[in-house]
Amino acid sequence: MTLRIERDGERGVALVVLDRPTRLNAIDLETAGELASLWRELRYDESVRAVVLTGAGTRAFCTGIDRGVTVPQPPSPYAIDDPLLRIGPKANDLWKPVIAAVEGMACGGAFYLLGEAEFVVASRDATFFDPHTTYGMVSAYEAIAMAQRMPYGEVARMSLMGTAERVSAERAYAVGLVSEVTEPGGAVAAALRAAAVIAGYPAEAVQGTVRAVWSAKEAARTQAMAQAPALISLGNLPPDRQAELFGARGGGGEPRVR
Repeated sequence: MTLRIERDGERGVALVVLDRPTRLNAIDLETAGELASLWRELRYDESVRAVVLTGAGTRAFCTGIDRGVTVPQPPSPYAIDDPLLRIGPKANDLWKPVIAAVEGMACGGAFYLLGEAEFVVASRDATFFDPHTTYGMVSAYEAIAMAQRMPYGEVARMSLMGTAERVSAERAYAVGLVSEVTEPGGAVAAALRAAAVIAGYPAEAVQGTVRAVWSAKEAARTQAMAQAPALISLGNLPPDRQAELFGARGGGGEPRVR
């Protein structure tokens, strides 16, 4: 198992932990499948009324898809299989509130999860960045997810700057990606406190509110997501060239944090 789940039946809260700390909680195919299954399981668990999602350890919340994973692709230029498209709660029809608690790095495919959380709590040491362009890949789904939470210029800058720049927790709070900044190590506790408050309210009202807020942005998101496969197919470098750039670490040097 690459996930851990702790249920607090008294408070109605579940803590879901991406448990691959040695891989910076990167998502392989097993983890992707476990996430999809877990969200669908939680639809039926009446003891859980709110969820906190985090990553094991303090180095990373999640660093996207595991670079060691090979994802089989259909032999068609009109279809791209992306295992991360089904890892979020909304993609699996879960309308119980999910709060993300971020310690350390959150980058790349982590935004599939952050984009489907109700809000994000982050440690002061947390950083957010999108490495796609550095390695010759189109940031499509990730940028679309963040465009629902951040101003256009902030999304464009983070997506285009790649590994050269990281968004600090304070900056993420200033632009609306993060709703609360805690001291290092405090993100999960703060998220659990918020989840417990929400779980104490009538579930029907809470879940209806989640649906209402989501519907306000869903139409634009759906239209943008429909264009993503073509943009990725046209703009991505061949896998061997991506690997070459990844091995070169994007030109080296420490990224600037802002």
